[in-house]
Amino acid sequence: MVSFDDKNRYAISRRTMINGHLRGRDIRDRHVLDAIERLPREQFLPQKYAANAYDDNPLPIGMGQTISQPYIVALMTQCLELSGGEEVLEIGTGSGYQTALLAELAKRVYTMERFNELSEQAQAVLGELDRGNIEFAIGDGSCGWPEDRQFDRIIITAAVPEIPEPLKDQLKKGGLLVAPVGGQQTQALIVAKKHGNHLTTKTICGCRFVKLIGQYGYSE
Repeated sequence: MVSFDDKNRYAISRRTMINGHLRGRDIRDRHVLDAIERLPREQFLPQKYAANAYDDNPLPIGMGQTISQPYIVALMTQCLELSGGEEVLEIGTGSGYQTALLAELAKRVYTMERFNELSEQAQAVLGELDRGNIEFAIGDGSCGWPEDRQFDRIIITAAVPEIPEPLKDQLKKGGLLVAPVGGQQTQALIVAKKHGNHLTTKTICGCRFVKLIGQYGYSE
């Protein structure tokens, strides 16, 4: 159980992070900032890293995966341009922190994770936080959601060599996709918009993510 003093300390750290690492850079979407302020990032981390929850760097969450630094999470979310009525597909549930942020801002979130253990941990935390507009799946995220459907937004939270074809197909016309695309060491964070049957893309910044392993991602 988290003590009152710990909650207060985390709240202060969260506010410092928002004012410094987020507002102090180029995060301007007030809905994203407000949602981040409501989320206890420390609950999505192994206990030994909880004290570092609001540092501006990625942290290990197990299974060779990481929770992205707060700035990148905020930036990718801002790039999705969510207004509240969207259905969002997230590839890479991870700790569930990005999932929770999406659930605060969108109508419904569909999230896929390769590792069952990580998905179960994320579901437990999200259940405690009473996030009921989320559906979970285990499997190869590079192949898309297992059911035949399309989404208003897609976010890929692991590096891909190129945007997987199944995810292009599952993006609605006019929809946005945000992903780190590039090599195994460094990538470019891109935003793609679907026009008819093709995508136009723009580069936001350089980044570095763990690899998305799968049929349309990287091999092990």
